[in-house]
Amino acid sequence: MLDDAVNALTQMFSPPLRAVLWKSIGLALALIVAVGIALERLIAWLVGSGGASVESTLGPHAHVPASIVAWVLSIAASLGIIVGSILLMPAVTAFVASFFADEIAAEVERTNYPAEPPGIALPLSRAMLEGGKTALLAIMVYLCAAPFLLFAGFGAVIFFLATAWLLGREYFELAAMRFRPPEEATVLRRQNAATVYVAGLLIAAFVSIPIVNLATPLFAMALMVHVHKRLGGTKLIRREI
Repeated sequence: MLDDAVNALTQMFSPPLRAVLWKSIGLALALIVAVGIALERLIAWLVGSGGASVESTLGPHAHVPASIVAWVLSIAASLGIIVGSILLMPAVTAFVASFFADEIAAEVERTNYPAEPPGIALPLSRAMLEGGKTALLAIMVYLCAAPFLLFAGFGAVIFFLATAWLLGREYFELAAMRFRPPEEATVLRRQNAATVYVAGLLIAAFVSIPIVNLATPLFAMALMVHVHKRLGGTKLIRREI
């Protein structure tokens, strides 16, 4: 497993994947900025509406206290957006991966397994569906774990372990579905659940590193191509999706 991780780290900076790396980073940053702007405008509207409602209810004398409270809430909301953007990175990178997974996998297969038949690229719609499902699940996990962040980081542990399962599941199945139907990819993952989960822990650790985590799709997909090959991904099975 560690050899697979080292190979993935080494290859993600190779010339053929460098362009994919920059495209992946650019799309992830664009999504983070878009989400941040949308949340900031929503919070600003809510704070403004709330302040106006307080003033209309309590009278003009409440203008100064209401303005102070609105200012404090705006700062807190801005900090929350920054922290939330970091915590939502697993969801963002999971969705970004759906656009580049096959390009990454094809290069890893070509370089490391030239004697074996290459996989068949997933339809973009199917890859986006898988990435979208994982992103939504990651957001749900974040929302559930967020309240526990107040209890000595217990929520962070929950989030980390759940992220390992979610991302391990997504990237392994994306690698496996290049060679077999979705149902068989799921069966293979379940049969090797422990191995896939350990690989998922490595991905979760990678996605926990700020800035570096923008390259998660490359590291995770390259890692899971190697893991899938070791678990029996040597024979191309014609699939229908």
